[in-house]
Amino acid sequence: MLNTSRFSLVGTLCLLLTAPLTMAQTQLTPESERISDMAIHADHQAYGALQGRIHQLNEHGVPVRDYHLSKAQCWLDVSLHEYTRNDRSAFPQEAMTESEKLILALENKVRPLPMDTPLVNNAARLRPDLWERTEALKKHSGFKCAWPQVSCAEVELVHAGNEFNQQQWRHAKPYVQIAEDLVAQADELVAACAPPPEAPRAAIVVPPAPLPAPQPQRLTLAARVLFDFDKYTPDHIRPATLDELDQLVARVKLEGIHIESLVLVGHADRLNSTGKQDYNQQLSQKRVNTVRNLLAAQGLTVSKVSIDAKGDTDQVLACKAQFKKQAELEECLLPNRRVVVELVGVKGSAK
Repeated sequence: MLNTSRFSLVGTLCLLLTAPLTMAQTQLTPESERISDMAIHADHQAYGALQGRIHQLNEHGVPVRDYHLSKAQCWLDVSLHEYTRNDRSAFPQEAMTESEKLILALENKVRPLPMDTPLVNNAARLRPDLWERTEALKKHSGFKCAWPQVSCAEVELVHAGNEFNQQQWRHAKPYVQIAEDLVAQADELVAACAPPPEAPRAAIVVPPAPLPAPQPQRLTLAARVLFDFDKYTPDHIRPATLDELDQLVARVKLEGIHIESLVLVGHADRLNSTGKQDYNQQLSQKRVNTVRNLLAAQGLTVSKVSIDAKGDTDQVLACKAQFKKQAELEECLLPNRRVVVELVGVKGSAK
């Protein structure tokens, strides 16, 4: 003969071992047996144990305001509330079971967690408008700012529906009022809940377009070097005009001017200290050579140099007035004793 009790025990153990982690285990004393202090004390201990588990979830990082932790607390609160009011229906047990389901799911890190709210003990579905508003709130971008209010509003609507079934509207009204207030608070909270600011995006740095290469600029520089009468050596150049030549050279170097051509033209005044026909021609040539050597000494090298000696053929001043002294005439004729320097170059050339 088979031992049916043994198989029954084995089956029960298998069910317990294979039961889902979220299956509630806490049971209140059956309504008919809640007549002794011992039974009531045991039930209060059960409530205390669940409250302690909610506390531990918070201690391990689940925020008090978390939607599911708040809902577990609200289910536990309405269950205890009706238990202490001597509700003999299944509501206290079923509300406690909903609380424990959420506690177990949070303890076991079940994902995703349920978002529905069952009508325990066949509670009436009062105020469809409030149910619609809670559903809309759960879809709002600011829902997280009103988690506790929405979760408890849903539980209080179930609470109100249970009271309506048992004792009609007068007993349901206080809990409907609680649900109304909670939904109103939730509306305000989600409206004020600004989305978190977006992390600043790394600026895309667009390098500036390269500046156009400077266009070469053609320049013509000029200087005039004046000599003492009948002289051609550097120590007989008038100082002011020697400075003018030095400034021309300095500018060429400073601005990086590429010299394309250099023209040196020498001149003499109309006086002739020897009477020889070509004397002034030779004198103007010697003056040109002096200036060319001075430029070369300052590092001004030019591949294309044009040299010309005009002698006394190009006078800029005639000085035909009568002068008491020869020296005065010679000084008047100074502008004629010249070497004209004309430099053509390009500024900004790559050469």
